[in-house]
Amino acid sequence: MYEEMPIGVSITRIVEETPSIRTFYFDHEISARPGQFVMVWVPGVDEIPMALSSSSSITVQKVGDATAALFAMGEGDVMGIRGPYGNGFSAGGRTLAIAGGVGATPLLPLAESGQVEVFLLGARTASEVVFADRIRRVARLMVATDDGTAGHQGFVTELVSRVDLEGFDRICVCGPEVMMAAVLRILERAGCAGRGEFSLQRYMKCGVGLCGSCCIDPHGLRVCRDGPVFPGTVLLDSEFGRYARDASGRRQRV
Repeated sequence: MYEEMPIGVSITRIVEETPSIRTFYFDHEISARPGQFVMVWVPGVDEIPMALSSSSSITVQKVGDATAALFAMGEGDVMGIRGPYGNGFSAGGRTLAIAGGVGATPLLPLAESGQVEVFLLGARTASEVVFADRIRRVARLMVATDDGTAGHQGFVTELVSRVDLEGFDRICVCGPEVMMAAVLRILERAGCAGRGEFSLQRYMKCGVGLCGSCCIDPHGLRVCRDGPVFPGTVLLDSEFGRYARDASGRRQRV
């Protein structure tokens, strides 16, 4: 659906979630599975992949030109949306969610659909903890901050030892890739890498599997089409946690 051209949507509401993260609500409902993404066209700037935080919203962290342009928009402004694309998270069984920063975005719909039992959420500091109130209403929330201003002082990966991994059928993860790679190593040591589901972010041009810009080594899997969610066993011997590629195709350390 909407694979050829973006449709124009008007921004109806903007919520400042944290000093660096905003949610943009728009006047169109998108039927998507938790973890799927859309391509967002910012007129005159760029088109970028974004996770859906609800059927009619994207949640954005200001990190580059396109997101800075989004942050300059207001209610009534128009952006382009096409999608949804990708596979999303699987369904069923007891689920543990692990998120770092704005990586909570694709996991929020999973939680609000009643599919998450425990949610581990990490951030740099208390003011950057996103969606905490919404998550608490639907799951058991455990928070970690780098500086200790909220919850556990340390990384969100340190909270994993406080839960029984054997009790979960799937472990859904999204956030900075270094954090996700650390979670994968923990799952591998515990013998449950196959139950991990990791949402990857890569540079994309088309979003529909044609251009190959988001292929990952060594399997050639396309993040936009075969992902963005991959089982941990697929990622164990891949580029995951080591490098990604920029717009020119050059490797960059993650």
